[in-house]
Amino acid sequence: MGTLALETKTLGSDVYLSLGLKELGKEKPGNPRVLSLLSSLLERSVQRNEMLLETSQIKDGVTIFHGSRAPSLGIQQYIDRIYKYSCCSPSCFVVAHIYVERFVQRMNVRLTSLNVHRLLITSVMVAAKFMDDAFFNNAYYAKVGGVSTAELNRLEMKFLFGLDFRLYVSVQTFGKYCSQLEKEVALGFPIERPILACGIKEGWSNKDDSSCSSTITG
Repeated sequence: MGTLALETKTLGSDVYLSLGLKELGKEKPGNPRVLSLLSSLLERSVQRNEMLLETSQIKDGVTIFHGSRAPSLGIQQYIDRIYKYSCCSPSCFVVAHIYVERFVQRMNVRLTSLNVHRLLITSVMVAAKFMDDAFFNNAYYAKVGGVSTAELNRLEMKFLFGLDFRLYVSVQTFGKYCSQLEKEVALGFPIERPILACGIKEGWSNKDDSSCSSTITG
């Protein structure tokens, strides 16, 4: 487990508790609050970027994370799916968010509906490898994310080189991003662009591989 994970466990911040990053007595039912706040932030970022690209002459940089069309699975549902099947710690999603911001800044690209899903599955997987004691391999994450193992391997390498392999996140930086997510409660606005979700079976077996793989193909 990384130093960040060890240090955050010793902190008693109300923000960490509010986001569901720290255990307090019996676990609360449902997903940790950080997931819905992160999805809200990402949805607003995607909407803002797509409106900017549509109304200006700015061209978005295209990377291997871009698909030819937007997936039918919404950001909230996709994040929930990753959390459900990956079994990674909630803190991984904060670290993944930090990684994504670093990546888009360094690569000069914008988060849009064409790249956000691939960036999410890749960043969460990388964060889990860095943060957690135990994690699944790339083939498993590929099934969860709806991509092939070969594609996820390529995405991971591109992502790591885009970050210059700088995966360390200080406790101070982690806390700053947690506070940013907490502010989503006050700053959140309704998403005007409809975000569709396709039906996914609750069961998990090889029979679901084909439907899972089609989730973000394009």
